[in-house]
Amino acid sequence: MTFNLDVDVARPPAEVFAWLADLRNRPRWQASLRGIELAGEPPYGVGTRWIDVTWPGVRPRMEVTGFEPGMWWAEQGRWHGLVVDLVLEFLPSGAGTTVRATASTHAPGWRRPLGWALDRIGPVAARDDLRRAARLLEG
Repeated sequence: MTFNLDVDVARPPAEVFAWLADLRNRPRWQASLRGIELAGEPPYGVGTRWIDVTWPGVRPRMEVTGFEPGMWWAEQGRWHGLVVDLVLEFLPSGAGTTVRATASTHAPGWRRPLGWALDRIGPVAARDDLRRAARLLEG
């Protein structure tokens, strides 16, 4: 189960990457979050871990799995056997950036209906979150 989407941001890739990769900004642009519990301080990179504190009460354990400043960011979330991988690519687009998000959900066994639900709401939620981030970045 995978989805892809693109969101344009009127800021250069390095700036967009730096802002989105700063985990302290997450609750400002990710609607499902009430906060995060960080296991470290910036700068963040591969192996950085945190817990998402969501409004529904789900608390996935998150980890940065790939990191190339200004280019791409990858993370993985795990919650009770459900695994979601997210890759954000930061592509130059004129004077701005196209953020390309690719998310994959692995939901084995009894978790499969959760995976289907994430596949239905995930693209809309991710698009809305990235658009919110774009508005915040653009000022």
